[in-house]
Amino acid sequence: MNFKDILNNYIDVLDCTGKELSEYSGLSAATISRYRSGERVPESGTDNLTNLIQGIVHMAADRRIADITADSVTDSFNRTLQSLSSNISVLHTNLDMLLNTLDISGSEFSKYLNYDSSYVSRIRNGKRQPSNPQNFISETAHFIVHRYSTVQQKSLVCRLTGCTMEDIADDSSYMNLISSWLSDGAVNTYDSLSVFLEKLNEFNLDEYIRAIHFDELKVPTVPFQFPGSKSYYGLQEMMNSELDFLKTTVLSKSCEPVTMYSDMPMEEMAKDPEFPKKWMFGMAMMLKKGLHLNQIHNLDRSFEDMMLGLESWIPMYMTGQISPYYLKSAENTTFLHLLKVSGAAALTGEAITGYHADGRYYLTKNKNEVAYYKKRADDLLANALPLMEIYRNDSERKLDTFLQSDISTDGNRRTILSSLPLHTLSDELLKRILKHNKVEDSEAGIIAGYISEQRTNISRITEHAILTEEIPILTKEEFEQYPISLSLSGIFYEKDILYSYDDYEEHLNLTRRYEAEHANYILKNNPLSAFRNIQIRIHERKWVMVSKNKTPSIHFLIKHPKLRNAFENMIIPVQDRKKWS
Repeated sequence: MNFKDILNNYIDVLDCTGKELSEYSGLSAATISRYRSGERVPESGTDNLTNLIQGIVHMAADRRIADITADSVTDSFNRTLQSLSSNISVLHTNLDMLLNTLDISGSEFSKYLNYDSSYVSRIRNGKRQPSNPQNFISETAHFIVHRYSTVQQKSLVCRLTGCTMEDIADDSSYMNLISSWLSDGAVNTYDSLSVFLEKLNEFNLDEYIRAIHFDELKVPTVPFQFPGSKSYYGLQEMMNSELDFLKTTVLSKSCEPVTMYSDMPMEEMAKDPEFPKKWMFGMAMMLKKGLHLNQIHNLDRSFEDMMLGLESWIPMYMTGQISPYYLKSAENTTFLHLLKVSGAAALTGEAITGYHADGRYYLTKNKNEVAYYKKRADDLLANALPLMEIYRNDSERKLDTFLQSDISTDGNRRTILSSLPLHTLSDELLKRILKHNKVEDSEAGIIAGYISEQRTNISRITEHAILTEEIPILTKEEFEQYPISLSLSGIFYEKDILYSYDDYEEHLNLTRRYEAEHANYILKNNPLSAFRNIQIRIHERKWVMVSKNKTPSIHFLIKHPKLRNAFENMIIPVQDRKKWS
């Protein structure tokens, strides 16, 4: 039972009115009425709660009801209020996740609920709780149901809450689902995010290049015989249009950047066993030619579909020739569009949602038309936001500049490591590790300087923020199975500098000592993480950085709310220990 139910039960047992209880407790009749209706709930430890309990107990004594005592009434109310306090914590987390998943602006939400936007912001980050949580949840559910009820938006809610579309088929069930999930629901974990990280963890660019014979590819110089323009209809012709665009671009003399956007579904095209291979070959040829690609991703789709799409882009992201973007705009559920423009050709497409096969693609090499579509592509790109910033070995200074500028920014941090933290490593232990790995003096100096800088950076961060680091805790047997090395992706150093198990234990003890000596530093055990080649750095509510240690060393800085929240709330999978038993 909630607070209002317990209060009304006492009033029934006492056989009194709200006005009578008001007189006994010293609270106003309006306050008692709000408590009875659930519009208000007194906070634990306040005078209002104490006076209410005393009023009930005094009235029970006057009416000779022995079962109602100060202890029993206090326990009844406190159990409910403690449960509510726990639910408030869930509300903060789930509200923020819901608004970010549906890409709802704080100002729009605040205006609908008639709240000050700063007040709503404090509720989202856990610094305030609603004066009337139940009413706040109800109003939020009304807002979602009335403003965010398209099939696509409901699909996102289903994935977030773990429900099915049948569970929220009508407004009433949709509203009930949102209300109950906001107060006590668990965020559904995204298996697709783990799969994405697993693919990134295992990806080896050198092996990929060898597998597709990228180094052996020759960009042909024979002109592609193609008319000035052509229209395409039906799925097969649409696939041909995509390939014709790639051929025209690769075989032209132009080296201008290529901009590509599509919200067209690719499922039917992907069923053709040959099309994905030919498309990937065409993309590889564009990269081989040295073209830079501005890829505007469509994120108005399910989280799983979005992550599946990003998976396929991993090899191309690794080249450094891709700049990923997204559009922050209202979802369009009626029309489908495609626009791909290079210096030599433009491909445009249109269809009605649900009738992709009835759409039309149009490819042109006409200079005036290409110029027109290029201007459209430039305008589209101007409205796009970076999906992620990608740092490779040629952008080390840019990465360092970003991290230095972020040190003094407010907000707690969390890091999920595949090795031990560099900033807790002593100079003496570092020298021994570098020595038995036979690291040259010039490289050793660079590494030592980088680690010294890390100590300074972490010290500055923990002066004003809490840093939580999850580290691998391994038995000797596990360590021998999966030895770990210094994580030096920050300076794009890809050679293995391995720990001995004695080194590992000593560094682990140094890290534990560091935690004991620094109040704002928290250490968490993360045994046998499934990701041994990546680490994840999180600046809460601001950004996430996924760093790959080698093959190649690369860093993905993510600020998109949907992706960032998924990383912030994910549970890192671990290896099964049974194989060592």
